[in-house]
Amino acid sequence: MSETNRLTNPALPAPKKGWMQKSRSQKRIFLFLAITPAFGGYLLFTLYPNLMSVYYSLLNWNGISEPQFVGLQNYVTLFQDKYVWRALYHNLIYMIFVPALVIMISLLLAYLLTNKSYKGTPIFKVLFFFPNVLSSVVVALLWAFVYDGSFGLLNSLLRLVGVNIGEFYWLGDIRTALWAIIPPYVWAGVGFYVVIFMNAMVTIPKSLYESAILDGATPMTRLFKITIPLIMPIIRVGALFLVLGSLKGFEHVLILTNGGPAGSTDVIGLYMFNLAFGAEYHNYGYASAVGMFLFVVLVIAKFITDKYMTNRSVEY
Repeated sequence: MSETNRLTNPALPAPKKGWMQKSRSQKRIFLFLAITPAFGGYLLFTLYPNLMSVYYSLLNWNGISEPQFVGLQNYVTLFQDKYVWRALYHNLIYMIFVPALVIMISLLLAYLLTNKSYKGTPIFKVLFFFPNVLSSVVVALLWAFVYDGSFGLLNSLLRLVGVNIGEFYWLGDIRTALWAIIPPYVWAGVGFYVVIFMNAMVTIPKSLYESAILDGATPMTRLFKITIPLIMPIIRVGALFLVLGSLKGFEHVLILTNGGPAGSTDVIGLYMFNLAFGAEYHNYGYASAVGMFLFVVLVIAKFITDKYMTNRSVEY
């Protein structure tokens, strides 16, 4: 009701001016109640432990006795620790080969299932995704059976094709143990990205492929000139997750070799775990320093991935 009408007729009730303020207050209360559980969980289970790790990295502490403040001595020891650099070298090998193999195999399988119109495509999607449902422990145990020297599947397949290498233990030999860890990571990761890439490929208009076919483009040409450029943002995100996962993951290594033989498969995450909870060491301070070093490596890997993988999206 206008101010003029209210002045000419004083009996009219005054307009309620606080309803907008009340609505805004209710909205703020709702947002606060909706955000608080998630934000509180982040503070309690992510931010606080990370900040405490920074503090622990400045201590000499085994988790039981009185902690001793040593400043940056743990970091000085870290840069002189040859086992840290050996573990980082193994991490870098996994970081190079695991994402590359997973992306290439997933792209090829997704392209075939999407463009060849196989009758059993839904069944193939389930079969490829099945390893992703299994826990890391189950995957590692399955591949431990594959690599077993006495009754392992790999040695049996080699004997079938005429290659008899006896009871060779793939995970017990320094020459092969490091490379034998890569297939379990690839096998467990391909199925997830096949489904992701297939869902991205089905959004590409069929008219683009039809025009390319009329121009004489081969299937590989269509893959590299149409499919991959159009889903490059999805590939980039997948590669980033794979790179970071291959740097910080150690579950498969822990189950299959526990870093052996002779440290030939040790990675930073496993080395940090053994420093903190292993039977030989209980040095939470030094383990936290190694964890901070791993955090820096992850940040550097993220920046490198962002720099060398284009974020440019192609429109059609």
